[in-house]
Amino acid sequence: MPHLDRRSFLVTGLAAGAIATIPASAALADPDPAAETAQSLASRGLRTDPFTLGVASGDPDHSGFVIWTRLAQEPLAEDGMGGMPSRSFPVLWQVYSDERCRRVVRSGVATAAPEWGHSVHVEVDGLFSDREYWYRFRVGPYLSAPGRARTAPHLLSYGGPLAMAFVSCAQYEHGYFTSYRRLAEEHPDLILHLGDYQYEYTKDTYTIPGGNVRDHEGPETETLAGYRQRHAQYKADPDLQAAHAAAPWLVVWDDHEVDNNWADEVPEKPEVPQPNFLTRREAAFRAYYENMPLRRTSIPRGIDMQLYRRIRWGRMATFHMLDTRQYRDDQGCGDGYRDCSAAIDPARSITGAEQEAWLLNGFRNSRAQWDIIGQQVFFAQRDNNAGPAKVTSQDAWDGYVASRQRITQGWADAKVRNPVVLTGDVHAHWAADLKLDYDDPTGPSVGAELVATSISTGGDGADSDPATHPFLAINPHLKFYNNQRGYVLTKIERDLMTSDFKVLPQVQVAGSEAYTRATFVVEDQVPGVQQTYLRPLDPTLRRSRPMTIEETVDLETKRP
Repeated sequence: MPHLDRRSFLVTGLAAGAIATIPASAALADPDPAAETAQSLASRGLRTDPFTLGVASGDPDHSGFVIWTRLAQEPLAEDGMGGMPSRSFPVLWQVYSDERCRRVVRSGVATAAPEWGHSVHVEVDGLFSDREYWYRFRVGPYLSAPGRARTAPHLLSYGGPLAMAFVSCAQYEHGYFTSYRRLAEEHPDLILHLGDYQYEYTKDTYTIPGGNVRDHEGPETETLAGYRQRHAQYKADPDLQAAHAAAPWLVVWDDHEVDNNWADEVPEKPEVPQPNFLTRREAAFRAYYENMPLRRTSIPRGIDMQLYRRIRWGRMATFHMLDTRQYRDDQGCGDGYRDCSAAIDPARSITGAEQEAWLLNGFRNSRAQWDIIGQQVFFAQRDNNAGPAKVTSQDAWDGYVASRQRITQGWADAKVRNPVVLTGDVHAHWAADLKLDYDDPTGPSVGAELVATSISTGGDGADSDPATHPFLAINPHLKFYNNQRGYVLTKIERDLMTSDFKVLPQVQVAGSEAYTRATFVVEDQVPGVQQTYLRPLDPTLRRSRPMTIEETVDLETKRP
C-alpha cells in the first residue's frame, strides 16, 4: 500500500470514494482462511463495494476500544437493508500499530448479520495504553477505508494533554457537514457527540429561510427500516465519515434520534394519539446501536437501552456520559419558554433516580483531575425575563430545577476538583459559570458549562457581538454567545482546560474554513470560565441592532 502522509490518511483517504483506489493486492495482512473469494461472495449477492458507510471507533479505555462498520451496497434502499442480501457475511478486521497498516497487532473475523442491519461491533482489547492505532475491515476483495483509534492512558497515569472536541445537532437538510471535515483536520484524540446525530423529519418539514440545501430520503422515521435508511444517508456523507475515522467517539443521543422533544415513554405531542410510539422508540434505539461504535453493554433490549456510562482517561479526566431523555419526567408546561411551577417540583427528574444516584456516586469516588459531564440540554439557568418571574426553557435543566440542584450540590459536597458540563442542543455557542444559587449573582461559581453550536442545524446563522445578547444582561453567569455553526475544540492539561469555539462562515455552501471565534479557559480548582481571546467582529457580518429576546427564543424553538 503506498505511503500516505498523516493529513491524507486522516482526511482525504477516509472518504468512501477513496476505497476504490486501493488495489485488491493491498488486502489485509495474514488473511484468515475464513475469507470468502470474490466468486463465492458474488454468488451470495455481494457484487459491489459494501463499505459505503465508512468506519468508526469509540468508547476507548486503557487497553482497547470498539471498532465499527456496517455493510451497505445501496445505502438509501427503502427497506433499510442497504441493498444487502438477507444473509450473514464474515468480515475480517485488523488493528495495526502503524498508519501504513503493515504491523498487525490484533485481528479476527466478525459476523455482519441481517438481524442487526449488517453492522459489525468489535471490542478490541489487550493493547498498550496511551497509544495510537489504525484499523480496517475486509469482505472478500473489498477493503474498507482505514480509521484511526487510540487507547486512553493507564488508570494510574495522567498521560499527555488530551485534545478533545465536542459537537451536536447535524441536520442534513440545513447545510453541508463541512464542520465535521474541519474537525477531522484538527486530529483530536477524542470526539464527543452530544445528540441530534440525525433528524427524523421527511423533506420540506423542517426548513430554513431560503430553502434547504439538500433533502432527506424517505418518510418521517417511525420504523426500523426508516431509521436504518436515515442513518445510512447521514453515514454516507464523506465529511462525517472523515470525522468518524479520525478519532474515537463517545456518543449519546438527544431527541431527534427518536422524535422531537420526546420524554421517556411520552411522544412530542401526547395529546395526539400515538399508540405506536413505544414501537417507534424500540426501532430508533435498535438503529442507533447498529450505527454507532458502542460496546455490547449498550445493546438495546426492547424499549430500553443502557447509554449512560463512564469513561476514564487515566487520571486526567473522567467522562460521565448522561442520558437526559430516556428516564425524564415529561416537560411540565410544554416544551418552550414558560414561567412554570412544575419546574421547581422536587419530585421531578431529568435523569431518573437510578441514573442520578449513579452520577452522584461517581462524583464521590472520582479521583480525576477533571470530571466532565457530557450531556444534551442547557444546564445553567437561562431566564429570559428581567422581572421577578422566571421564564425558562422547559425542555432543558431549567424545567427540572430540583434535579439540577441535587446534582450540582452533589459535586460540591463530593469536592470534585474540576467539574465541567458539556452541552449541545441549542444551535449556538455558549459559555457559562455554574452556581448553586442563580438568584445571587455575587455568589461563588461551582463549575463551568461549555455549549457547542450545531454542525449544520439552522443553516449558516450569523455572527454578532456577544456582549449585546439579551440573555447575558439578564443572566450575568452567562459569559458568551455566538450563532454560527461549528464545534468546540479543547485541550485538557493538568492545570488548565482550554476551549476554542470554532465557527464556519457558511454551511449552506460547502468548503468554508473554520476559525476560532473565542477562547475560554478553566483553571485547575478555579470554578468558572475565563475568556482569553475574542476575535474582532467582522464588519460585513455585523447585525444592524442587537438581538431581541423574542428573536433568540425563536432561533431555538422554530421547529415543526
